[in-house]
Amino acid sequence: MLKLNLIHTVSFAGIVLFLGYGVRRHIRVLSRFNIPAPVVGGLLVAFVTLFARSSGLTIFEFDTTLRDPMMIAVFTTIGFGASVSLLKTGGPQVAMFFLICTVFAVLQNIVGILIALPFGLSPVFGVLCGSVTLTGGPATGLAFAPLFERAGVGGAATIAVASAMFGITSSGLVGAPVGTILIERHRLKTPRGQGKTSLPATMEHIVEDKMAERPAAAPADEDKEAYLLLKSLAAILAAMWAGSWVSQLFSSLGFTLPAYVGAMFVAAVIRNFDDLTKLIGLSQRTIDDLGHVALSLFLVIALMTLKLWELAGLFLPLLVILFGQLIFVSVISFWPVFRIMGRDYDGAVISTGFLGFMMGTAANAMASMKSLVDRYGRSPRAFLVVPMVGAFFIDFTNALIITVFLNIFK
Repeated sequence: MLKLNLIHTVSFAGIVLFLGYGVRRHIRVLSRFNIPAPVVGGLLVAFVTLFARSSGLTIFEFDTTLRDPMMIAVFTTIGFGASVSLLKTGGPQVAMFFLICTVFAVLQNIVGILIALPFGLSPVFGVLCGSVTLTGGPATGLAFAPLFERAGVGGAATIAVASAMFGITSSGLVGAPVGTILIERHRLKTPRGQGKTSLPATMEHIVEDKMAERPAAAPADEDKEAYLLLKSLAAILAAMWAGSWVSQLFSSLGFTLPAYVGAMFVAAVIRNFDDLTKLIGLSQRTIDDLGHVALSLFLVIALMTLKLWELAGLFLPLLVILFGQLIFVSVISFWPVFRIMGRDYDGAVISTGFLGFMMGTAANAMASMKSLVDRYGRSPRAFLVVPMVGAFFIDFTNALIITVFLNIFK
């Protein structure tokens, strides 16, 4: 047995991460359905462990000390994205879409509960197969897994990954066809004459435009990138530190919260304070880059230590719940979302994006929408609305929704 300490584990995770990138590059179906490279690499190790266990062997013993701090860092960077001024920049369409997604994240959990109960499963099992892993994705599922374990869901981390992978794959398959059907059935006017132009400005460009309005943050131009990186890292660590006190306060009041919620709230406060005062001059792009690094390593370490054999006996109810969720989100995309978002071409593309990240990830949403605009023409409104909500705001409210459901059914 190979026993790895803290440094060895992180180093091994880095190697496995780039193994995942290599595998995804050579097996094109993985990149086509937006399966994240950390998921590919981490699951490869998990399957090797499963195979070895079936032969009575134990290959690895990992030190996962840094897994939780990296998870908290990921959600802290999401908190820094919860900018009220950015929401206003997107206009009423963004606010409306944000409200729609929040409401249907709640309904997603209710659907999961209603399907889980006939199988004799706990309501929290249905929640785990709801907005936790579908709207939230594998990172949110793994972050909440310890709380679901304590709530009585055995093998919660493994179930979370299985649910998230189903969502990512199914949204990749179903997303673009939903938009195509809406466009063709309603004979929507599309901007075909504009040709296949590059994608319109997304939320990232808006954020960077807002940053450009601020005074230079570094003492000298040549030091600016390093200075922004250092400042962003210090802000993330400070939010994590202060957030730990907030989480302890809520825990002392009897609320069940994941470890990162306090840090995410503090980060949101810092972000909006900075938007108002311009005192700190945070760069959201730099914060997002740090969050991406932490997310990749967190996912790899979490997935390497999965116990895949814990899915035995839960395959049928899990599959029924997930197919029920796919049908539910597809129906919602066809009618309420399409109608509320304008019943026009942009509304059809937005509906496709809705299915993409409510079942998978923001990357799924963008890929599905891109396939539509490549065929029918540009949709600037969709590429403004969907990334703002799918990449930032829904993760923030989803954490609150999950926490409420956990406290109700614990």
